[in-house]
Amino acid sequence: MDDDTFFPKLSQNLLEILTNDNEYYDTIIEVGNDPYVKIFHAHTVILFYRSPYLRRILSTNKKKNDEILTHIKLPNISPEIFQIILRYIYGGRISLKEYDTLDIINILVATNELSLQELITHLQSYLIKNEKHWMEHNFNLIYQISFENDSFSKLQNFLLKWGIAQNPELPSDPSNYSKDDFNTLKNTLKKFIPIIKFYNLTSEEFLSKVFPYKKILPKELRNDLLKYFLDPGNQKKSKNIDLKIITNQHAELILKWIDKLEITDELDYPYEFELIFHGSRDGFSSRKFHEICDNKFHTITIIKVKDSNEILGGYNPVIWKSDESFGFTKDSFIFSFKDKNGIDNYILSRVIEGEYAIYNSIDFGPYFGFKDLYLCGEDFYDKSSCDSSDYEKPIRETNDKFSVEEYEIFQIMKNYIT
Repeated sequence: MDDDTFFPKLSQNLLEILTNDNEYYDTIIEVGNDPYVKIFHAHTVILFYRSPYLRRILSTNKKKNDEILTHIKLPNISPEIFQIILRYIYGGRISLKEYDTLDIINILVATNELSLQELITHLQSYLIKNEKHWMEHNFNLIYQISFENDSFSKLQNFLLKWGIAQNPELPSDPSNYSKDDFNTLKNTLKKFIPIIKFYNLTSEEFLSKVFPYKKILPKELRNDLLKYFLDPGNQKKSKNIDLKIITNQHAELILKWIDKLEITDELDYPYEFELIFHGSRDGFSSRKFHEICDNKFHTITIIKVKDSNEILGGYNPVIWKSDESFGFTKDSFIFSFKDKNGIDNYILSRVIEGEYAIYNSIDFGPYFGFKDLYLCGEDFYDKSSCDSSDYEKPIRETNDKFSVEEYEIFQIMKNYIT
């Protein structure tokens, strides 16, 4: 008997466990954002082994002895989309024909957040095979999504090939391109170049996919990329960075601020980046922040402001604590970027004196100065703020409270061994 004979029954039984969710569940998943939030019941053992992302959450949010249920929050996924994915997690099946293309795109984005690599690959292949014309007519949307997510390499390749194919008169080999050929291709792709995460490519990918078309890139970007990819020492300076909110360009600029270098200067030593806190994974509460980040030094906080492209952040070289104290340092700073896709429009604000550079309290998340930048409130919703007090200048144009869509904290260390 073929081994596959038993799979349909197994899939059916596991889906029955999910359907009868009032029995034996030990995990509650809160999905979505106010005002539309839905509660799902699930089983830790299945989530743990089916989703690497949920496995990390479950590993860092272990139940106390007196707790019966584990609680997980997924604010970035809609309840409708999560329900589809949850059935896949349990049953190992998904029928895409019953969903429209935009739903499939949303499933793909959510699948990426949950690190379901098998499904990511399947969804990309399905879209390329069955929804080619839809994607061509919605090129801007697909391009934006695909290059914001490093896992969507198949879509990225498809879209780049499509862009080149819009000019059928071009030679198939870019080494035979004339100056006019490069200008033609440049005009086709120029509005998409700023959103491509070039620095997330490997050297091999850069040489095979980008280098042959280097003449369509802006001169400054082209020179920076050549310097970065052709000199192995440069790549070591930003290795081991698991970036979700910012790009490698943002990270390199922040490192230069730490070393008090000019933008045009080279970093003297490589840095090791370690992602120690991720809001969607670890939780949006001050207590969870202190549980994970207390006694950690040399940390960078990165904040994505809800309903905007604005990014805020700060560097704290001393340890975080929970004892209602101030941390003294003359090397901390806060910053903002107006646009998550660029590094040109930023504000850097260094601490003035240092006595009140950092505030430590169990009731607040990361807190710089006397309200210069701080996170607070239930789930950091609508109560976090920036004001100007102990740092050189305000990093926002308004003192209005803001909500946090996502935030990450990295611990950095200089690596003096090259």
